[in-house]
Amino acid sequence: MTESLPHVPLGSAPATNFPALSLRGLTKRFGAKTAVNAINLDVPAGSFYGLVGPNGAGKTTSLSMATGLMRPDAGTAQVLGVDVWRHPLEAKRLMGILPDGVRLFDRLSGEQLVTYAGLLRGMDKETVASRVKDLLEALDLAKDAGTLVVDYSAGMTKKIALASALIHAPKLLVLDEPFESVDPVSSANIRDLLTDYVASGGTVIVSSHVMDLVQRMCDHVAVIAGGNVLAAGTVESVRDGMSLEEKFVELVGGRHQAGGLQWLRTS
Repeated sequence: MTESLPHVPLGSAPATNFPALSLRGLTKRFGAKTAVNAINLDVPAGSFYGLVGPNGAGKTTSLSMATGLMRPDAGTAQVLGVDVWRHPLEAKRLMGILPDGVRLFDRLSGEQLVTYAGLLRGMDKETVASRVKDLLEALDLAKDAGTLVVDYSAGMTKKIALASALIHAPKLLVLDEPFESVDPVSSANIRDLLTDYVASGGTVIVSSHVMDLVQRMCDHVAVIAGGNVLAAGTVESVRDGMSLEEKFVELVGGRHQAGGLQWLRTS
C-alpha cells in the first residue's frame, strides 16, 4: 500500500542544514492575555515531532503563526530556512497543514476536494488523479470517494483533510490533533503512513493530548504551557526516565486530588 503513496518523490532527507521549522521570539497577545510568550523552538528536519500541552497552552496559536495562518505580534518563523511571513508563497509550498477545527469545501465529494487541493497547488491533472487514487486507498476512503464531505463522519473528515495536506508531497507536515475522532484502525493506518513519510525524508509536527501516543510515535517532543516552552528535545531526554505523561504532569502541574467529593463515594 505505502509503495504508491505520493510522498515517495521526496526521496532522501532534504539537502539542507536548516531545521524543518525554526521559531524565534514568536509572540501573540489577545488583549491583556499573552497566548504565546516569545517562544524559541527548532524542529530538526526528518524528525517526528510532538507538541504537547494542556488546553489553552498556546499550541494551536503557535502552529497557526508558524504556518502563516495567524500573524504574530513579534518574532519569526522559518520553514527550511524560508521566512513564513516575508516569503509566504515559497514557505507554504513546502508545507502541508491540517489545522484544528478545519473547515472544508464540504459540498464537494471527497475525491473532488483532494483533486481541488492538488490543482490549487499547480499540479498537472494526471499526477493529481494518480495521487488522489493512492491517498483515498491508503486512508480507506476509496469507497466514499463520491460522497459529499458534508456527509462524512468526523473521523472521515479528518482523513480527507489529511489527504488534501499530503497531495503535493510537502517537505513538512503540520498536524493539529490529527487523531481526534479517528477510530483505532484508521489511527493505526495514519500512523503507519506518517512513519513511512518521515522515513522517506519528510518531517511531521503533530500536536496531541495523548501522551502515550506521542511517546510511541515521536522521536522529539516539546512541552508547552502558559505560552512558554517548558522542555524540548528528544523524547528520551525530555521524559528523563519517567513516562511522558508523568513528566508532563510534573512540568505543567495543576493536578488536583478529589478527596473532598465525599458525596461521590457509594460505600
